[in-house]
Amino acid sequence: MRMYDLIMKKRNGGCLSEAEVRYMIEQYTKGEIPDYQMSAMTMAIYFQGMSEEETLHLTMAMRDSGDTLDLSAIDGIKVDKHSTGGVGDKTSLTLTPMVAACGLKVAKMSGRGLGHTGGTIDKLESFEGFSTEISTDTFINNVNSIGIAIMGQTADLAPADKKLYALRDVTATVDNMSLIASSIMSKKLAAGADAIVLDVKTGSGAFMKNEDDAKALAKEMVTLGKNAGKNTMAVISDMDQPLGYAVGNILEVQEAIDTLNGNGPEDFMELCLTLGSLMLIAGGVAKDEVEAREKCLKVIEDGSALDKFAAFVAAQYGDNSYVYHPEKFPVAPIVEEILSPVSGYIKHIECDEIGICSLILGGGRETKESEIDLRVGLILHKKVGDYVKAGESLATIYASDETKKKQAVQRFLNAYQFTDEMIEKKSVIKTIIS
Repeated sequence: MRMYDLIMKKRNGGCLSEAEVRYMIEQYTKGEIPDYQMSAMTMAIYFQGMSEEETLHLTMAMRDSGDTLDLSAIDGIKVDKHSTGGVGDKTSLTLTPMVAACGLKVAKMSGRGLGHTGGTIDKLESFEGFSTEISTDTFINNVNSIGIAIMGQTADLAPADKKLYALRDVTATVDNMSLIASSIMSKKLAAGADAIVLDVKTGSGAFMKNEDDAKALAKEMVTLGKNAGKNTMAVISDMDQPLGYAVGNILEVQEAIDTLNGNGPEDFMELCLTLGSLMLIAGGVAKDEVEAREKCLKVIEDGSALDKFAAFVAAQYGDNSYVYHPEKFPVAPIVEEILSPVSGYIKHIECDEIGICSLILGGGRETKESEIDLRVGLILHKKVGDYVKAGESLATIYASDETKKKQAVQRFLNAYQFTDEMIEKKSVIKTIIS
């Protein structure tokens, strides 16, 4: 078998067999196939596309390129959740203890953020002492005893995807549905869950700006999951403005805790309830959405979801007193209001720009080596559809540097558009694909 022949076959519109795809991925991971040949292949895929079977073969080959997590020692059905990411997306912090309190086992691998804000692990490290560097045995024991554990993604999990994505990133071949879907799903399948619930974002703050593209990606991933033998569902959710009000690591953790106390923002709570309901159904804990939602609301109301979060933090060596006393978290040295320059209804928020404000303040990473300031960020007071008076506060900014604060404030104000006409507020949930 020669890579040259496979490139020509795909260039001419042919379909690669399972054996051909596995040969290509195995040899590329080993370094036997050079980057220039794999670049030619990804460009051929970009223009010719991949069939449903080819996409499955690619996903499974990348899944099998490294370690896979064996979760068979965990009792019951294991359900994982994946988000395509966005501004203010702290969903895992509220969602996982909520569904664990309902009796579902959550064994999750998460990563650090590269870009606007920190990832789930960065946010969790706001708790002094918290660590995701735990052994597989501890991970499994925590899930069995507490119902939830989160660990960092190992370097040997789907290494072919890591190598291939880096190549796609510099050869303008990222934007292909089959390649995107197989990249995400290879890691999810390697993580060992029995069922997967996907949160696919769409809007100005999402990777998929167009709702039709988001639906196409969600359908591709749901099909992949089902073809791989996993119960898979997807939610298309709005990211045309930040999720909730908090953007920034500690600020988002505090908002997640507020939500577990029943005081969270409406859009964030709705997303958590929708995703949680699907997870409970997929895990066999609830028979339908009505029962699932009732269970989720009950554990918020009786405090057991908050207690589950505290138990989870303590089990991974974190100081869980912050769960019950979030005012203990450190506060940035500069805290100021951003005032509206005009009166009117908020017509649009360029969501990406709000994320960049957090990045400017130091709340995200520009490179893997960048250090995050967990204290900085923004709390929005007005979102799309809200009326604001000139001089009224649009947001509170938390900063540790005066120059960075001024840059972020200017960028923040430029991200807001106003109108004299009343604007209808949109639901955070666009579509559910099951």
